[in-house]
Amino acid sequence: SSGQGASEFLQKMTKKRRNNGRSKHGRGHVKPIRCDNCHRCTPKDKAIKRFHVRNIVDSSSIRDIMEASAIPDYQLPKLYVKQQYCVSCAIHAHVVRVRSHEGRKNRAPPVRFRRRPTDDKKKTTSST
Repeated sequence: SSGQGASEFLQKMTKKRRNNGRSKHGRGHVKPIRCDNCHRCTPKDKAIKRFHVRNIVDSSSIRDIMEASAIPDYQLPKLYVKQQYCVSCAIHAHVVRVRSHEGRKNRAPPVRFRRRPTDDKKKTTSST
């Protein structure tokens, strides 16, 4: 009765993710960062990080600047911004999505969105 240990009846707790939602393997502690949206303290390895590359000016002004430029074929510089989100804000802003139990086991990176080249535009043919 009292001779049986409680450890015989304990079951192993289920694990939601293989890496426990972090990429800290082998490190005891990771410095926190602040979420760019809500300023929550989040461990750097747990934060969802995205690198946004944008034009410095909006698309409507690019043509005006190109026409007024003295340098032909001048390439405008780009704005490089690293965004770091906590898990809550990343889900809310649709940066990452909630996946099913089976979907969480898929560790392959998602398919990348590719733009079509500009010279492959479909030509419209008029039949008269």
